[in-house]
Amino acid sequence: MSIYKRKETWWIQFTAPDGRRIQQTAGTLIKQEAQELHDRLKAEAWRVRNLGEKPRHTWQDAVIRWLNEQSHKKSIDDDKKHLRWLNNHLKLKYLDEINKAMIDRIKQAKQETGVTNATVNRVLAVVRSILNCAKNDWEWVETVPSIRLLPEPKKRLRWLTQNEAARLMLELPTHIEAMARFTLATGLRESNVTGLQWSQLDMQRRCAWIHADQAKSNKAIAVPLNNEAMAVIRGQIGKNDTHVFTYEGVPVGRANNHAWRKALVRANISDFRWHDLRHTWASWHVQNGTPLHVLKELGGWADLTMVLRYAHLSSKHLEDYAGNSKIVTNLLQA
Repeated sequence: MSIYKRKETWWIQFTAPDGRRIQQTAGTLIKQEAQELHDRLKAEAWRVRNLGEKPRHTWQDAVIRWLNEQSHKKSIDDDKKHLRWLNNHLKLKYLDEINKAMIDRIKQAKQETGVTNATVNRVLAVVRSILNCAKNDWEWVETVPSIRLLPEPKKRLRWLTQNEAARLMLELPTHIEAMARFTLATGLRESNVTGLQWSQLDMQRRCAWIHADQAKSNKAIAVPLNNEAMAVIRGQIGKNDTHVFTYEGVPVGRANNHAWRKALVRANISDFRWHDLRHTWASWHVQNGTPLHVLKELGGWADLTMVLRYAHLSSKHLEDYAGNSKIVTNLLQA
């Protein structure tokens, strides 16, 4: 049997010239297309065996290998979502058939779904990563098309004033308020707060630590606990044996939930996400004089690039040089 169908999916099966049994899915193609694919694969296997041609690999081959090699990525679930969408465009294409015109069509198709340029770029970035691996690491293809990303407008950083933060705290349920206050005191990301365990705390030394496999930068983070953070922690003692933040004694899975969003509405705060609490923490630090290189260590950023977003919020480090313009002023007055 060369092709057969299971439910809605066609499968291809044949014996290669070297004796290997080849079996792979043809997806939901019609029968004629599945047969054509079977014949093409069988002919190519013959040419590889008898004529010494280099085997050709499909996009699907590359995706399977790439996913196996990149399974450690923190964004792998998002990548899988993008790859499922790309299936309609690339699934049975050979890697050497993917050219710039095809990439441009994919880019346009994704734009037509109404998503932002940033989302389109995430899809293109996955395609580029897989193709580059196929060329540079696996040597499956000689060349790959250049993939240009779309421009992404830079957004203004969203952070809360002290008054806005106080107003929001009054509207939050008690368990979410505790996590929000802790975030404003430490700058930790949502997953690091919701997943925080007592074993990660040293109350005597007033510090916590985020393990490398829990950190976005893949580096362990030491977290000093100020008075506000310590007060929040003490309020959670006795609620759960393992986890710090809970709801009715059960560890919290997410903080950015329906109750959080309703509290934002009641507090009359718009265009604000849970992650913006981290931006607020960083903004307050810079405004109060924390040097950027210190903020980098406190926030667990891998380099200064991300921290520089907050540099404009304080000009204190420039005050000693601001008076230098008087030279120009004197010349103008003369």
